[in-house]
Amino acid sequence: MTPMKTYFVYVMSNESKMIYVGVTNSMRHRVALHKKKLVAGFTQRYNLYKLVHYETFPDIRRAIAREKQLKGWLRTKKVALIVSHNPNWNDLAADWFVKSPEPARDK
Repeated sequence: MTPMKTYFVYVMSNESKMIYVGVTNSMRHRVALHKKKLVAGFTQRYNLYKLVHYETFPDIRRAIAREKQLKGWLRTKKVALIVSHNPNWNDLAADWFVKSPEPARDK
């Protein structure tokens, strides 16, 4: 039996609180691409590097439907969704890519 895939609808932002809604099946990979400015277009141009909201789905069709729903919302409704779970707009992936400190070397 193959393991179930998980799909994510996510919201990226920046210091100016601009909003981008996307969908992916690999959250860590996609967020890393955003943080490294490797997603061409809107997110790269406006440096949308902060993951401020995400939702998980077991089915890609449901995830895409939710993404379309969020993209159709007015900004005020998207902001209310973010604030309801993340009132300070913290980067939910802030510590995902922090390197471990190098081990101390004997002298």
